[in-house]
Amino acid sequence: MSRKRFSEGSLFPHPSLANEDGLLAVGGELTPEWLYDAYSHGIFPWPNNDESPMLWWSLPTRAVLEFETFHISRRLRQRLRSGVYEITLDQAFPEVLIGCADRKTETWITPNMMDGYYALYRAGFAHSLEVWWEEELVGGIYGVAIGAFFAGESMFYRMSDASKVALAWMVRHLQSRGFQLFDVQLTNSHLAQFHPNEIPRDVYLKRLNKAIHSNVTFGTELAWERENF
Repeated sequence: MSRKRFSEGSLFPHPSLANEDGLLAVGGELTPEWLYDAYSHGIFPWPNNDESPMLWWSLPTRAVLEFETFHISRRLRQRLRSGVYEITLDQAFPEVLIGCADRKTETWITPNMMDGYYALYRAGFAHSLEVWWEEELVGGIYGVAIGAFFAGESMFYRMSDASKVALAWMVRHLQSRGFQLFDVQLTNSHLAQFHPNEIPRDVYLKRLNKAIHSNVTFGTELAWERENF
């Protein structure tokens, strides 16, 4: 890890020192202290594997989901209102982690990453939203929450539309709780349908700084009603 620090008390270089791909630092630990520090400064871990040193990133352009323009298709809206799925918060965080890691793609969720985010959950800064069908976990999403900032890390599904349902519920829950920034890091084919906004790093960091210093909490109960979709 570089010895040049972001600011007094931080473990990281300033995000503007990242290379053109967004790689900022190599090394470090996946402890709650390191993860909290990273996310507070617009940095996230993304490893090659558990055997290599950890890689920390601050992308030159960041994808965020804007609450006002988040797009829900008519078909998904009908599914959300149908009551087919039951939604909970923080009831099965380890199981959501496992579901996300078990996918055949995006296998960056290594055992060390799972341990790190579970420790962050135990510390109160990581959360999950679960999608259930007949008492079976069929989808979910997890991420990091600091103040009014939420970083969506990964989601999964085992039944049709379950990950989309999880994302839509998370967006509306966060909006209802007063969150200001929902970071999804990169736009991919799955997220593109929800119309994420891509913003430059400097704009992102200004919004992040405001959000993390806001007196907002994730909550323990859903702050959105099914019929409001």
